[in-house]
Amino acid sequence: MNIAALSFSYLKARPLNTALNVLLLALGVATIVLLLLATHQLEDRMRRDAQGIDLVVGAKGSPMQIILSAIYHLDVPTGNIPWKQALEISKHRAVKRMIPLALGDSYRGFRIAGTTPDYLQHYGARFAGGRAWQKPLEAVIGAEVAARTGHGLGTKFHGVHGLGDGGHAHEDHPYEVVGILERSGTVLDRLIVTSYQSVWVVHAEHHDIKDVSDIEKQLGDDEKEFTALLLQYATPLAVAMLPRYINNNTGMQAASPAYETARLFSIIGVGVDVLRAFALVLIFSAGLSVFIALYNAMNERRYDLAVMRTLGARPATLMGLLLFEGLLLALIGAALGLALGHGFAEILGHVLRAAQQVEISGRVFVIEELWVVGLALGVGVLAALIPAWRAYRTDIAATLARG
Repeated sequence: MNIAALSFSYLKARPLNTALNVLLLALGVATIVLLLLATHQLEDRMRRDAQGIDLVVGAKGSPMQIILSAIYHLDVPTGNIPWKQALEISKHRAVKRMIPLALGDSYRGFRIAGTTPDYLQHYGARFAGGRAWQKPLEAVIGAEVAARTGHGLGTKFHGVHGLGDGGHAHEDHPYEVVGILERSGTVLDRLIVTSYQSVWVVHAEHHDIKDVSDIEKQLGDDEKEFTALLLQYATPLAVAMLPRYINNNTGMQAASPAYETARLFSIIGVGVDVLRAFALVLIFSAGLSVFIALYNAMNERRYDLAVMRTLGARPATLMGLLLFEGLLLALIGAALGLALGHGFAEILGHVLRAAQQVEISGRVFVIEELWVVGLALGVGVLAALIPAWRAYRTDIAATLARG
């Protein structure tokens, strides 16, 4: 007797019950898979973006906001900081390297980051075409920017004030694309990167700028500003000394990427845990549904099972038949749930990409998905145990007598 073929036949005979049980289990699996893919990729992306940055310095305000705006470019900055104070920090003995950022403008929703070539080197940027900027108002665009705007080398564009569409356009100072970066899977993909002097030129509204290459000499010290500083420590002792020095002795705020990112994920983790609990409820609800379906099926088929016993089927075979049905339902539900979870992740990735936020993809696999599949299969087998045991204990004579 072919248990697999017989189990398929029984499931096909109850298409509505089978479909509902499979769908309920698939939705639970899909929810957990989506959460796994999203959290895994977000954590990995944010870890890569913050790698090698020990401290971020910005204007007084929320440390979380400083991190989100300066590293991940997901929030508005807390303000600007004086160039002279930034220069003093860069000379501190606890600082190994300082990368300045001048923010505030955007183009079609993509942020324009004024900085130094060290910023590109920090992320290991490679050029798909062109070169790095050599003078103000030359810009390098990330792979996602190039793909979404269609801009190539030599294209000129105007930045707008603010970090979204609708701001005042700086039409007097167009940027020229001189380089296009390869896709790197970092924040560079969705940035327009230029020199910080470019940002100063664009915002020097009270100056008649004749020679943009000489902008630093044309501005007074109090007119030169950065938005944030990305720092690397020179010694392990700097982690205890430098943030306290900055917070207590300057008008700036120091924020630790490691601490703030961990705090961010602890906040997000509450919502993720709630959704994960909801998904587990769905899975165990599906298990209960499978149990009820198989239990009822056992009662409906008790005469058929008794006849199978008289034809030579062993008790263990009947037990295996019910167990296999539960396992088969769980396997189909788990497979459908995996497909739905990855599909939902891909759709979410497109939505985030359209909003120019951190991207995720459904075309990746995380090892924890195997545990989810194992959980679904375990629920299916457990749901089938009692009906299978009843099939094993079938009383042939009494069942046939009742008809």
